[in-house]
Order: sequence, then C-alpha cells, then structure tokens
Amino acid sequence: MADLSKSIRMSVESGKVIFGSRQAVSCALNGNAKVIVVSSSAPKKISLDVKSYAKVSGIPVIEFPGPSKELGSICGVPYLVSAMAILNVGNSDLLSFAKQDSA
Repeated sequence: MADLSKSIRMSVESGKVIFGSRQAVSCALNGNAKVIVVSSSAPKKISLDVKSYAKVSGIPVIEFPGPSKELGSICGVPYLVSAMAILNVGNSDLLSFAKQDSA
C-alpha cells in the first residue's frame, strides 16, 4: 500500500486530479479520466456507479485499501476523499497499479 500511496501523492503533485465522488462518476461516464481511485469506505452506490461507468468507458479503477480520511491525507487535502479521477498521472506510475488491479 505504501507504493500505491506514493504514486497517488505523486499524481496529485505532478499531474491533474479531480476530487469528489460526483466528479469521479462524471469523468467515468464521459470517459475523460486515465484512472479512477475509490476508497474502501466510499458509499456502496458511488463505488458501484464509478465501477460500472468506468467499465463501459474502458477506464481502470483502483480500489484504495484505506478509508476516505486516509486517502484525503495522502492527497494533502483537509477533507475526506471517497473517489478521485486522475486526468493526467504526471510523473507517477499509477497506471501500473491500475493494470495490476484489473488483471
């Protein structure tokens, strides 16, 4: 999990990220995200919506093993992050985790 956390943090610092479950669902529906990260404590409906829309759009989804509070902390934001859409991974190797998750 430490490597995944570092990759998420690197994406936030060097790439383009959108926080929020509604925005993540929208990005999954529109297909304009590279990868979507969902926390383990995200509401079940949001998690299912993100996964189903992302599957249709061909976007990989990474299930972060920690709660929303921890994901927010890793991202350096002072609020809970249930879901986030990564539009540009920047200098991160986050896509390698996405490939592992979907395999």
